[in-house]
Amino acid sequence: MMKSRRAFLSLLLAAGMVLSVGLADRATAATAEDLNRDSLQALNNLYATNATAKAIGRQARAILVFPNIVKAGLVFGGAYGEGVLRKNGRVVDYYNSVTGSWGLQAGAQSYGYVVFLMTKKAVDYLDKSSGWEIGVGPTVVVVDAGAAKNLSTSTLKDDAYAFIFNQQGLMAGVSIEGSKISKIKR
Repeated sequence: MMKSRRAFLSLLLAAGMVLSVGLADRATAATAEDLNRDSLQALNNLYATNATAKAIGRQARAILVFPNIVKAGLVFGGAYGEGVLRKNGRVVDYYNSVTGSWGLQAGAQSYGYVVFLMTKKAVDYLDKSSGWEIGVGPTVVVVDAGAAKNLSTSTLKDDAYAFIFNQQGLMAGVSIEGSKISKIKR
């Protein structure tokens, strides 16, 4: 019994490592131009598949786009990706998103997310903080399919709205709570 459990855990660890190595190269963009292109493509794909996101995007003061986050873990895990801050339709800064976690988890996955900053308070907080931890500071509402049906541009009251997309891999569920977003140089 103990040998089979150890073998199973070793197999999970090996699978997680193989998947994370395979996905890791997708987490970072080679150049600023690659990151700009990938972020714009991700945002356009989100708009094409989600009318609520498109409507919110028209009203946002700024938009953080992380086209590809890679997450891997076996008890202890982490996630990393790079993205852009867009204002008035153009890229103005570059950011990374880093998350650490522990608990019952095994596997690897990739996903993207967009945070629509709706208020001056949210944009100012991002600009002035040395790193924004989601869940601390401005209120961020993660919009899933059910919530999107009940949102309209006239009911928007929160500082920021996040949409998660393109989930792929072997881990269940995605949360951006606890992610730290920090400015990077490109």
